[in-house]
Amino acid sequence: MEKKNNKWRILLGAVFLMATSAIGPGFLTQTTVFTQQLAASFGFVILISIILDIGAQANIWRIIAVSEKRAQDIANEVLPGLGYVIAGLIVLGGLAFNIGNVGGAGLGINVLFGMSAEMGAIVSAVIAIIIFLVKEAGKMMDRFTQILGIVMIGLTLYVVWTAHPPLGEAVVRTIVPEKVDFLAIVTLVGGTVGGYITFSGGHRLLDAGIKGKNSLPEVTKSAISAIGVASLMRILLFLAALGVVAQGLTLDEANPPASVFRLAAGEIGYKLFGIVMWAAAITSVVGSAYTSMTFIRTFHPFIEKYHRFFIVLFIIASTLVFVFIGRPVKTLILVGALNGLVLPVSLGVMLIAAYKRTIVGDYKHPLWLTIFGGIVVILMAYMGIYTLVHQLPQLFE
Repeated sequence: MEKKNNKWRILLGAVFLMATSAIGPGFLTQTTVFTQQLAASFGFVILISIILDIGAQANIWRIIAVSEKRAQDIANEVLPGLGYVIAGLIVLGGLAFNIGNVGGAGLGINVLFGMSAEMGAIVSAVIAIIIFLVKEAGKMMDRFTQILGIVMIGLTLYVVWTAHPPLGEAVVRTIVPEKVDFLAIVTLVGGTVGGYITFSGGHRLLDAGIKGKNSLPEVTKSAISAIGVASLMRILLFLAALGVVAQGLTLDEANPPASVFRLAAGEIGYKLFGIVMWAAAITSVVGSAYTSMTFIRTFHPFIEKYHRFFIVLFIIASTLVFVFIGRPVKTLILVGALNGLVLPVSLGVMLIAAYKRTIVGDYKHPLWLTIFGGIVVILMAYMGIYTLVHQLPQLFE
């Protein structure tokens, strides 16, 4: 019974690690801004992105489980050296986005207690570091992300209730949108399963020993559930913002998600935003640090042995950059664009690996998953390349 409960805890931990890794400061801002632009039709964007997210994540988690190897090792077997390239991009992207995550945590504390964002970031970093220094770090990480994930959803649900969104219109426009924003779909997919995020839960299950063909039903269910948790938060935030926008109220461009909470529920709502922002940011700090380091652990026995020390260094480095430099916007955008290419490359590699007997043995990968994955690869590759070629040069002129 205890063994079964422990396995359930690990599966649930992987679900919330992935989901809360996706729900960061950028997630909150993207959802609010796109709701302001597309109104109820943003529901259609969310629906399509959920389908694509499931296609990407179910493929990746299953292939990691059945091969019993981390993504970078699978990539190196498909094409020698490719695993090092992907790992490099993941770590760079994770570090860049972690600067934003630490900053978001600092902002959350600033809203709650009036402390400076820099000092709030340092306090948050210390909390994140403590999680990885305790004896049962994995268990602590699982419980931490679960509790804060539930808190975020619960508080946002309250704000939805106070915002009184037009639910009927939201349902209709989710099926029959007035307008479709292709870039919004790709942005949401990248923000949910892009970069390190989709690998967080898959690598967590592998580290906890949940792997092999016999575990595939549980792994698939866990992968889809993780998308479900992240999507539930996305839907609630969309409805809260829609309720505010539908009343003709204008969101503050400097901090759109904060203004949604404040306009919907007054000063209490603003304080609730502080809690949600801190919870979203700190869990993303934990997820980013853990997952980024899983991509280099297998490269050398020294890194494997002292991986917790490297996780701590990762958190300290991103905190120091935020405190002393701030958020280097152009660098973040550049790394973000490069990170957008990680998903099509890594997912493409996984789909190839699924048909190599040297990697997956006699496992037969479902055709529908391959087709789903292929669509995500093509879509994300096109948009990633388009951004690098057409949009980034303008930024650096």
